[in-house]
Amino acid sequence: MYLENLVVDAAQPQRLGRFWEAALGAERLTDEPEGFETRVAVEGGPVLDVCFQRVAEPATEPPRLHLDLAGGTRQAEEVERLLGLGARHLDIGQGDVPWVVLADPEGNPFCVLEDRATYAGAGPVAALPLASADPDRDAVFWSWLTGWTATDGDAPRSLRHPSLRGPLLELSPEPAPKSSAKNRLHLDLRLEAGDELDGPDGIAAGIAERGGRELHLGWGDLPWRHFADPSGNEFCVLPARS
Repeated sequence: MYLENLVVDAAQPQRLGRFWEAALGAERLTDEPEGFETRVAVEGGPVLDVCFQRVAEPATEPPRLHLDLAGGTRQAEEVERLLGLGARHLDIGQGDVPWVVLADPEGNPFCVLEDRATYAGAGPVAALPLASADPDRDAVFWSWLTGWTATDGDAPRSLRHPSLRGPLLELSPEPAPKSSAKNRLHLDLRLEAGDELDGPDGIAAGIAERGGRELHLGWGDLPWRHFADPSGNEFCVLPARS
């Protein structure tokens, strides 16, 4: 498997998608009323498609996954650029921190980071922080799931593409246990040719063995399957490309 998509629920996918496309300098893939997709490619590293899907229900819980953008030595200029695209400052109780918290046009929080050696070679997205009840456990789970490897350094527990380029997946201690509310952002994994989802040695069994579970949401016959990690964070597994 490999990590393919970051999926964002949106009331207006095109409006939100165009904001993030400009914010990330990404390449447009799909521009439809029900869905907008744009691609972030890191030279020598991973490709991540950012997908915006129409969801009528408003967010009811703080997001458990968000984007940290690379501000670098031009952090202040980057913040001003993002404000010009339609972002706004957001106070989530962060206090006096070296990063800047903003909200996108639909209120989703994200951060613009100061210059950090940790994120060298990351590209426009420095990190994908994911709330975790047990970062050590979940780092093992997501490493198996994605093939990304653990990085050296202090907390949070982090994983990175084997190229050591692209964003870090950071397992951050959760402020509160996962509720029954759907995450507004989630990750999609794509099966490789030859991967088996079902069966005693299949991916679904491996997910369960490592503390995850399959979700049966009653959304009809879909080409992908829904799962949750050991902390309850949703993700999807997509079929291999033919």
